[in-house]
Amino acid sequence: MEAISILDKENIDIVICDIMMPVMDGLEFCRTMKENIKYSHIPVILLTARTNLESKIEGINCGADEYIEKPYSTEYLLARIENLLENRRKMQEIFRNSPELAYQNITHSKADEDFLQKLIAIIHDNLDEPDLNIDMLAAEIAVSRSTLYRKVKNVSELSPNDFIMLIRLKKAAELIKEKQYQISEIAYMVGFSSPNYFSKCFYKQFGVSPKDF
Repeated sequence: MEAISILDKENIDIVICDIMMPVMDGLEFCRTMKENIKYSHIPVILLTARTNLESKIEGINCGADEYIEKPYSTEYLLARIENLLENRRKMQEIFRNSPELAYQNITHSKADEDFLQKLIAIIHDNLDEPDLNIDMLAAEIAVSRSTLYRKVKNVSELSPNDFIMLIRLKKAAELIKEKQYQISEIAYMVGFSSPNYFSKCFYKQFGVSPKDF
């Protein structure tokens, strides 16, 4: 299908499709996207002439982010697109700046949630490995380097290496709250070779020093 081919080649921000389409209807296309880890992060707006409640529920169940009935104005459609993308940007910013993990706030499909859960588990299992990088993650999660980069970037607005750093710092925040270890111990536990550098990174990310957290 041509649309799937485009998704494979291009970095798409949002997909808008009609429910009534040849070859594959909009519901099936949306379901296909949301079940594939390569595209599941992309928001989908379904356009339809169907106004009954059952059709709306069907659209939601297939993973659509918005369901817009015809006829609609261009201004309304553009407003819904901007609102959808802006809300995602805000949630990504909150995720980056908050010491809590809460990765579910930036996932919008079951495939995304499973992907991030697995990715974060791998990072946690290798926290004390300073050289953990995108190639190691891609091998562990069984996707190509380019797919992993694009997926992490689209879901979190971070590169994989920056995402690794963020998960290290979020785990450090969790350990600090437990009050069982010294700051220097925590720095080494989450993969930093220098407690001073750890403190600088922590402050830069969360706006507070580890000792004042």
